[in-house]
Amino acid sequence: VQLQASGGGLVQPGGSLTLSCAASGSIFGINTMGWYRQGPGKQREWVGHIRPGDSTKYADPVKDRFTISRDNAKNTAYLQMNSLKSEDTAIYYCTMDVRSSSDSDKYSRFWGQGTQVTVSS
Repeated sequence: VQLQASGGGLVQPGGSLTLSCAASGSIFGINTMGWYRQGPGKQREWVGHIRPGDSTKYADPVKDRFTISRDNAKNTAYLQMNSLKSEDTAIYYCTMDVRSSSDSDKYSRFWGQGTQVTVSS
């Protein structure tokens, strides 16, 4: 299973950006899809996640500004980021809990490669 994140770039403060994360490979089901980020000189932190029934949860710093959604038919997660601030500058990583075998009910967490988001004027 591979996760490919895309959509990062340079955006001005107050602007918006949407990240995508598409999963490919041996996929028999996807449970939670999540996003993490790591800013310069900081620890990696959890941003938020979306469960199969579309329930979402967000970290306090991004609540009411970021929205996570999913397209199950495309095995893709999205992170819509609005009202971006300089402190949102980070490498953003997606995660998915994937069932990758038809012989097992086990779900394993996979990580994307990360995409850079820079918020600067």
